[in-house]
Parts: sequence; structure tokens; C-alpha cells
Amino acid sequence: MAPRLQLEKAAWRWVETVKPEEISWEHIELAYRINLPACKRGACRRNCKGNPNCLVGIGEQAWLGEIDENAFHNIDDPNSERRDKNTFVGLTNLGATCYVNTFLQVWFHNLELRRSLYQCHNSRAQEHNSESDYEPQSICEHLQYLFALLQNSNRKYIDPSGLVKALGLDTGQQQDAQEFSKLFLSLLEDTLSKQKNPNLQNVIQRQFCGQFSYVTVCNQCGRSSALPSRFYELELNIQGHKNLTECVTEFLKEEKLDGDNRYFCESCQSKQNATRRIRLHSLPPTLNLQLMRFVFDRQTGHKKKLNTFISFPEQLDMGPFLEGKSGWCVYELSAVLIHRGISAYSGHYIAHVKDARTSDWYKFNDEEIEKMEGKKLQLGIEEDIAETVKSQTRKPKCGKGYHCSRNAYMLVYKVQEEESSDPSRASVEVPAFLQRLVDQDNHKFEEWCCEMADMRKQSVDKGKAKHEEVKELYELLPAKDGEPYEFISLDWLKKWLDDATATKEIDNSLFLCSHGKLHPDNVGESKRVSLQAAKLLYERYGGGPRLDSSSLCRECVGQRCRVLRLKNQLNEDYKEVSNLVKRTPSGEGYWVGKASLRSWRQLALEQLEEDEHKTKHSNGETNGQGPHSNSSKEGNEEEMKTFNEDIVCSHGGLSIMDTERKLVSTEVWTKLRAYFAKAPEFTQSQEPCQQCLTLEQEEKDNEAVSKMMALDQKNQLLNLFHEKNRPTLTKWPQGTDVLYVVPLFFVDEWRKFIRRPTKSSPVSNVGNSLLLCPHGVLIIHTSYKSTNILNSLIWQISYVKNASIQTQTLNKEVKQLNRHLCWECREGFLFQQQRDLREYTQATIYIRKVIEDKRMIKEAAPELNASSSEAEEDKEEQPKVDGEKDPDFGQVSPDPAVAPVISNSSLTKQGGIRRSTRHRKLRGEKALIVSANQTLKELKIQIMHAFSVAPFDQNLSIDGKSLTDDTATLGSLGVIPESIICLKVHHAERGCHVLEQGCQTYGPWAKTGPPKAPIRPVG
Repeated sequence: MAPRLQLEKAAWRWVETVKPEEISWEHIELAYRINLPACKRGACRRNCKGNPNCLVGIGEQAWLGEIDENAFHNIDDPNSERRDKNTFVGLTNLGATCYVNTFLQVWFHNLELRRSLYQCHNSRAQEHNSESDYEPQSICEHLQYLFALLQNSNRKYIDPSGLVKALGLDTGQQQDAQEFSKLFLSLLEDTLSKQKNPNLQNVIQRQFCGQFSYVTVCNQCGRSSALPSRFYELELNIQGHKNLTECVTEFLKEEKLDGDNRYFCESCQSKQNATRRIRLHSLPPTLNLQLMRFVFDRQTGHKKKLNTFISFPEQLDMGPFLEGKSGWCVYELSAVLIHRGISAYSGHYIAHVKDARTSDWYKFNDEEIEKMEGKKLQLGIEEDIAETVKSQTRKPKCGKGYHCSRNAYMLVYKVQEEESSDPSRASVEVPAFLQRLVDQDNHKFEEWCCEMADMRKQSVDKGKAKHEEVKELYELLPAKDGEPYEFISLDWLKKWLDDATATKEIDNSLFLCSHGKLHPDNVGESKRVSLQAAKLLYERYGGGPRLDSSSLCRECVGQRCRVLRLKNQLNEDYKEVSNLVKRTPSGEGYWVGKASLRSWRQLALEQLEEDEHKTKHSNGETNGQGPHSNSSKEGNEEEMKTFNEDIVCSHGGLSIMDTERKLVSTEVWTKLRAYFAKAPEFTQSQEPCQQCLTLEQEEKDNEAVSKMMALDQKNQLLNLFHEKNRPTLTKWPQGTDVLYVVPLFFVDEWRKFIRRPTKSSPVSNVGNSLLLCPHGVLIIHTSYKSTNILNSLIWQISYVKNASIQTQTLNKEVKQLNRHLCWECREGFLFQQQRDLREYTQATIYIRKVIEDKRMIKEAAPELNASSSEAEEDKEEQPKVDGEKDPDFGQVSPDPAVAPVISNSSLTKQGGIRRSTRHRKLRGEKALIVSANQTLKELKIQIMHAFSVAPFDQNLSIDGKSLTDDTATLGSLGVIPESIICLKVHHAERGCHVLEQGCQTYGPWAKTGPPKAPIRPVG
């Protein structure tokens, strides 16, 4: 089938020859594509949205033909969670608890330990009723219940989270398995020792505890001393060994004590050379041998795993290693604990355990349990997991009765005993009070299985019913030629055939036009179905409105016909207009905006589309937006909305901007007028807007006046404009007895007006109220500088008066300044200033490097870009006269009526050079961004990166005071914004490795964010 756009084009091809008033029913059916042939199954890879008769690829493939009932549900068979006959129960891995699961399985298969745990008193379990879940409290209670479930549960695996939580283990972090074994047995021993039954108090000792002693012999006198000790497992070094016998031999070998490690002999009463060895006296029934695979690596400072192959026998004779005993002491291998992985900090733990009753070997891998064939231990693939290390050693050949492993980390041997005729020793029965709890859990499991089975059955029955419904209705869906039909939403049909979503009622309201019928543009989103199928669907699911053949809208088809015909004519008119505007019009012409002329075709298309959108129902507009709700055009005043509006002024007349319009011929305007009937019309003879012309002339006159005013003020205050020869307290102008203070804000605004008089307004107010406190008293000192209120000294007031600035306002404000300083506000202001200097963030300071002779590097030579005037300003100021130490020196006279702001008679007229307070960087000096709460150590790290000087080689000082306390903050050390810190290097600059060492010594330092602009003094 042709693509959707081709079907759309073919459906409206007839408009080229048919006028809107000539439309017949045949044309309407063509527009709605009623007679398009239906697609056959297999012909379309996906549904043809442009064809309302295509019912292929809407989701019917999943329902046609035979369907496996398992496709109707996503519920696993609950019987897959059921324990198989003659198998053991697994344990759930809670994240990283596989090491716990392996030990629990090994201890569960220790029949003596299990039998003893079952005998422990548990009043909570014995008194528990079946109405609530049993929750063990102590470690012993948890093990009792867990072992009972492992023995008689119907589940394939059980959850050990209760025990893990009681032990306080982190389920997301893998612990040291060997350490866990020791701690757990110690905890269990302590718990059982509190039992009232004396046979239970020493169960752990009887099962796992052996005796050995450290025997030390003095080489001088031959005195022998023995230190007896108990063990629960033997820790065997495997490094450098190939088999288990070598490991045990090294464990018991003699050790020499000499040098600094000499032994203090009580007989000799002095340190003597001696020998020491371990002597085994007794072995437990269950012998745990820890193979020390996880060792500390001195080079890396971390643990590592030894992937050494170790050979171990199925039968181990420990007789030769025992002291004072002769004959056989044979043990049989009963469990092998495996660590899969090459790292000591990750991997997976599994256990191979031998069933004491049947002698069968099982592999316990969390939830999965596998029985080995032939009653033999088969390590198999467990030894191939870690074959990713570079240096691989070939697995040695093992003789009969021996096994080799590079991943075994613990071997469990049980003493070989004579076969007993007592069958009770090979079996352990669960006590009645525990069996009752197990039966309660099994009952819950069976209820869950029945519930899951019922849910599966319901899903299957529902799926089968839906299958029959789809097969029945899908065959009825296609509408035959000449028979009644209806339109139904394609989206609803897809959801009906999608079993994953619930089927809602049919909703066709989105496809309606403004006349309440099916809009022609929405044919692609609906499908034409037979009347019989539509009746069945509406009976079962409801909804509406129903759209039959009477819902085909003649008005919408007619409107679309008119729009399409105009669009076709638009292309021809566009070409013709483009050619005509190139000619010079003869006779009377019309004014057209150049912007409108460039975009008139697009404006015409938008107008036609707007007319077409008017036929759509409000619910059918995409996202609720119609032609008048285009958010991208809202608020954009420059967006063209109406043709020729770009040459309409604000008064509704012809714009005076003649460069933005073009004169076109009457023929061109006639064609444009056909598309834009409401467009503004301006003939060639029409005059521009008189109001706009008047306003333009007034603006030109005002600009001329502003320019003359700015030039006059600049000539009168030339020094103030160029910032030259401005008075200071130490340099008075000749013949001047009085100076006045004005805010620098006023000076800045005045300079802006002088520079751009046509863009800025004239300054009409000095604004000296900024210099007053809330009490109306002067707060800003004439030599004070602030970030918010800056003051400036100017000459006699007549200069400002002559500059055409409001004299009355200025005189009033000057009188306000003829007052004393407000000490109350002044003190608070100074306190806040000092506080700000100690609590700054992201301020700039300067680090100046000092050479050996303690002079600044090229201090006398400023940066190349420094001006000569700045160099001149850096000369030393003259010493202050008497009284100038007072922070309020130069305050006004107490008489507000006649006294000026600053009197020359109160100062000694000494010559002085004004010093620039703007910091000039010197060569060898760098700026850093710091905060007051930053420590000196962190500053040294910054200096190290800037000057390549290690922190321990930095000698820092400020104003001659050394900075030595690395933990002190910069604020407490007196470092304020714009400070200069001197850096003297103790030694020559070191290499990169020394700097790296400095980073490690001082630790990482988090850099601050982007710096703010520092506070700079204004001269």
C-alpha cells in the first residue's frame, strides 16, 4: 500500500477540477477514502494509517491461531518453589551473605551440633500459638528454627534474614569468612554455656575444641616450659606448599628464638637462645582446617588472595602429628568451603558438603543445591572461575583419594568411627514444638501455592475468553462494499487487542469537527468496521459517539476544497507577484511593507490554515491548541501577524519610516488584496502620519538641547569630567577655603550624561541625602570609602551652580551637611565594616614572592601595562598632620548656618601627592580567591599550585607578621580582602614528586566556586 502522504494526496486530487459548490457524495467518499481496498494479512508489515479499511498490524497477530496458555499470565509455577524429594533446602542470598549461607549448611550437617541445639530450652517456641508468626529472639532460638526449617520445610529455599539481622551483619557488604566462623562459634559457645542442661553447656568444646601447647626449651640449661592452649581450628599457611601434609608440618615445626627475640629463662634468670614448637595433645571430633588464602600484602597495604593449588586427601591420618599417642587417628573429609574469585574483597562462596547419612556429596550454592554423582566430591568448574589472572599455574595431577583446589579456604574433617548398630546416631528428629512451627510455615507455603495457582488459572481463563472474543469479532470487523459501516478509534482497537492494558469504553470524541461529525483529517486515526462488529463492541464496552455514514461532513470537505484550491493558486500568484514587484510601477501605486512583501506567501498559508482549523472541534486540536493559541508567537511583538501591519504607526496612520516600505503597482496590490481582504491600504498619494512627524521633530530638538547642555557643563567642569586635579584633604586648590562633598553616584551619573547626552537624562539632583544617617546627621566621613555610598570632594559650589544643576535643591542639601558626625550610627557603621572584613567569602588577596635579600621581586618596576600616572600615584604620602589620626578629622563646623563642610583653616596647608588606592600587580605576584573561614593549610595548597612551592617550604607573612598556624582561619590571622601576603621560599623549588608528597601530607582541598568581584577603593 502507498505511504500515508500519497494516500492523502490521492484522496483530494479531485479538487483541481471541482469547485466547492460542485461537490457530490462521490467526492465526499473519496475524501474519506471509503472505497480504498482493504489490506490482506501478510501484505503489510505495519498498519496503514492512511487507509481506514486496513485492519492488519493492530495487534491481532497475538490472538490468531493456537496460543499456549502460559502466554496468558506472567506468574511462575508455584511448584517451582517446592522442595524436591530427597534433597536439601537452600538459603536465600540477601545481597552479600553467601559466606554466611555456606557455614550454616556445614553446621547443619553436623548431626551432633544439630541434635544438641534441638535440645536447648525454648519456652517462647513451646508456648507459641498458631495465630501469629513465630519470631525468635536469641541466637540459639534462631538456629533452632532455621535448622528445623532446613530439615523439614516444604520450601525449596528459606530466608535467613532473621538470623542475619540478629547477628547485626550488613547484607550489602561481604565480611571476612574466616573471621565470621571464629566469632560465630565463640558467640554460640557463650550462648550454650548458659543452658541449664550440663550436657549442652560444652557442646562446642566437645565438637570443635582441641588441645595443644607451646613448648619452649632453653639452649643454655635445657629447661623446658609448656604453655597449654585450646583451639577450635588450625590456621595453616599455604604459601610455598603443595599439599595439606606440608602445611600441617610447618605449623608444628620448631622455631628458633635468638637475637632480639631471645627467651627469658627463669632458671638462668636471663635472656637465652631457645627453641619453640607446638605440640598437639588432642583433636576434636570435627577438625576445622583454615587454609590462609587471604594474607596481608606489605607492598600494597591490602589483603590479597593466594591462588595456590593445595592437594588434600579424603582420609587424613593425624596420628603422626599427635604427642604421646600411637596408632591411627584417621579423619574423613566432610566439607570443602570454596571462594570463587581472584580478589580478597569480592567473589562468591559455596560449600561442598557430605551427607552423614547417605555419604552423598552436595554442592550448596545459596538457593541452588546440586547432588554430585557417584558419591564423590567433584569440584569441577569451581576451579575454572578465576582463570583471568595473567600467571596461570597448571593444575597438578592428583592421585586416587586426593583432591586439588586453588579456591578452597576451609576443610572440615570428621573423625572416622566404627560403624554403629544404633540408627538414631545417623538421624536427628525435630522436636515436637519446633515441628509445630515448621508445619505452620508449610501451611502458609501451601496456601501461597494455592493462591498463585488460582491467579494463574484466572489469568488463563480470562485469556482464553479474550482469545475467543477476538477470533469472533476480528472476522466480523472488515466492512464489505455497499453495506452499513461505522468508524472506531484505531487507538482503542489497539488497546482492545493488547491484553496488558484494561479495555475502556470507546471514545470517538477526539475525531469530531466543529459540526459534530467526523473530520476528514482524522480518518487516518480511525478504522471503518462493519455495522455488526460495531454493535457487538458497543454492547460489550459502551462509549461513543457512534460515527456512521451520516457522520461524513460535507461542510468540512467543502472548506478543505476551497483551501486546497487557494493553495494551488497561491504558488502561481507568488511567482507572478515576484516578477511584477521587480518592475517600476506606472500610474497610481500602493505602499506595501517590505517585511510583509518578503513573507506574504507564508502569511497567506497561515491565513488559509487558520480558516481550515476553524472547522475542527475544540477537543480535536492537538494538545488543546488551535490557530490562535500558538504559544511560540505570544509576546513577540516583532512577529508578523497581519499583512502590511509593519508600515502602520501607533496612531493607525502610514509610518514615517520610508525605508521600510515599497511602492507596488495596482495589479500587484489587487492580487495581494485577494488573500488579505482586511489588510491596511495606503495609496501612493497618502501622507505619512502628522503626529509621528511632530514627535520626531520634537525629539531632534530635545537631543540638540541636551548636547548643548552637556557641552556647556563639560567645559565648566572639565577637571571633574576627566578626574584630574580633584582636591584631597592633603592637597587644597590655590585660593580655595571651602570644599564640598557630593556622592560619587552623582558624579558617575553626570559623566554618563556628558558622554551620551542623547541616551541619558540630564542630572537634576545631587542626592546628598545618601550621606545622612536615619537621624538626618552626617555619617559618611569625607575620607571614607564604601561599596554602597562613595563620596567625592569638589571645589566651590559655584562650579556646580554654573553647570545648570538645580541650585535650590543643592543648597538645601549642602545645608543639611553642615552638621557634626552622628557618632551612634558612625560606630555601628565602622563595626559593620570591620565585621565584613572578617567574614568575607570569595575575596581576592595577592601573594608576592620575596627573593633572598628580602626585597620584593622587581618591586620597583610595575607591570608593563601600568600607566605612568599610576606609578606617580604610588609615591609615599606625606606624614599626616596633627589631629589627622582622629578617624573623624575634618568634620563640619557646629554652626549649620554659615559653616562649610570642610574648612581649610582647620588644616595645615602642606603639599601632598594623592596616592592611588587601586592595587597594581607586580611581576612575581599572583592573585588568589579565598574565604575568611579557609585555613592557612588550604591557602598553602593554593600557593603550591600557583608557585610550585611545597607547603613545608613556604614562609608566609603579612605586614611583617609570620603566619605559622596551619589550622587557623585567614580571618583570625588578619587576612582581609586585597591583602598582600609575602612568600619566602626556604629551599629551591622541588620536583613534581615533592609537590605530590606535599599534597598527600596536607590532604585534598576542595576548591571554592567562581569568585565575586573584589572590593576596590575608588580614588
